[in-house]
Amino acid sequence: MGDSIDLTGDEGVIKKIVRQAKPDALSPTEDLPLVDVHYEGSLAETGEVFDTTHEDNTVFSFELGKGSVIRAWDIALRSMKVGEVAKLTCKPEYAYGSAGSPPDVPPDATLIFEVELVACRPRKGSSLGSVSEERARLEELKRQRELAAAVKEEEKKKREEAKAAAAARIQAKMEAKKGQGKGKGKGK
Repeated sequence: MGDSIDLTGDEGVIKKIVRQAKPDALSPTEDLPLVDVHYEGSLAETGEVFDTTHEDNTVFSFELGKGSVIRAWDIALRSMKVGEVAKLTCKPEYAYGSAGSPPDVPPDATLIFEVELVACRPRKGSSLGSVSEERARLEELKRQRELAAAVKEEEKKKREEAKAAAAARIQAKMEAKKGQGKGKGKGK
């Protein structure tokens, strides 16, 4: 969908937007540093998936800037908005590098993550201002989730309609072929 964006200036983290967020969607900030993401990580060299939240439909939550995730994520997620899906290509020095990668990931591997920013929120106990601001923020998050679900449902509906149309075309071709074979050789 989008062009590739070099987030680090040295091609260490390349971001390509797979699905745009709405223009007014929230982004992580100092006030909203906690993020929830869906992701799938694979090895760039082989395409082998080594980690995903899609199998058990969980979200992964963490605080940006605390070093709890690879550097590429701390960098890339700051540039994302809620509802956005991006493909991140992460060179080893921005991924696990020599800092202890998972057993099935070589430390010098370039990794590819498809990441969806599901939500961003404040730290527990921090103040965002008035209760009405917090309520408005929560309503916006709910609206963004509902919109994302509606988009997914619409995409699913379009795929099903395309399958049905293809099946109907195949059926029509088969019926046409059946009709062509009848009556040959009877006109003597």
